[in-house]
Amino acid sequence: MVRTVKGGTDARRERWKGHREARRAEFVEATIRAVARHGADVGMDEIAGEAGVSKPVLYRHFADKADLYLAVGRRATELLMDRLGPAIEGDGSLRARITRIVDAYLSVIEEHPHLYRFVVRAAFAERPVEQDVVGEDKAMIATALTRLFGDFLRANGMDSGGAEPWAHALVGMVQNAGDWWLDRQSMSRASLGDYLSTIIWHALDGLLRSAGVVLDPDEPIEARVSGASGQAGRAGAGQAPVGSGRAGAAQGGAAQAGQAQAGLRLVGEQP
Repeated sequence: MVRTVKGGTDARRERWKGHREARRAEFVEATIRAVARHGADVGMDEIAGEAGVSKPVLYRHFADKADLYLAVGRRATELLMDRLGPAIEGDGSLRARITRIVDAYLSVIEEHPHLYRFVVRAAFAERPVEQDVVGEDKAMIATALTRLFGDFLRANGMDSGGAEPWAHALVGMVQNAGDWWLDRQSMSRASLGDYLSTIIWHALDGLLRSAGVVLDPDEPIEARVSGASGQAGRAGAGQAPVGSGRAGAAQGGAAQAGQAQAGLRLVGEQP
């Protein structure tokens, strides 16, 4: 009998927990709508009005404004990664992926400019928050790019030590350019995306050429990685590795290849 009562209490507790989580999610969506309607400086009165409840009801589900801000920030992260994830993981050439990634990011901040400012400025929280939502987003994106760049460099027999700092640098560049663009709106999203993608592509292309690897901008990454992996396997059986078939002349001697590899060790090798 005791076990039956305890089981019933646990079930009620779980149902109440699920109800609270569902209500919190509803209020987060209402906050996002209020931000879109009233701007990044939205207040609790506007949020409560959008949710159709009083402010005390909101505060029963969120400890304070900082708690609500963090919940909205996490939801904004989901919106961003829903768009960025497929762009990063998709097929195609390196240049095509760069273009897709940049455009995916710009498309999100273009569609949700007030939400972007709400999260980045963090003024709504009215106190320091324990979680850096923006920093975590940037680190998440940089980690995905590090894996993409690192796999490509290693498959072509190159040092991948610089993949992580390069990824973080590119994330910072695109975010800062996006900040400027949202404030100025002096060009279309397509134009800005083309400028940024061109800068990133030429930086990576120059890096690869310094090691004697010449890329076709339209060559799928999968073909390049699988081809380079096959060359590496043959090299293990006694054949010297070659980074690119078209770059064979540029890699004419082991000494030249060693110098090119050394030139890539800008920040030290990754373990």
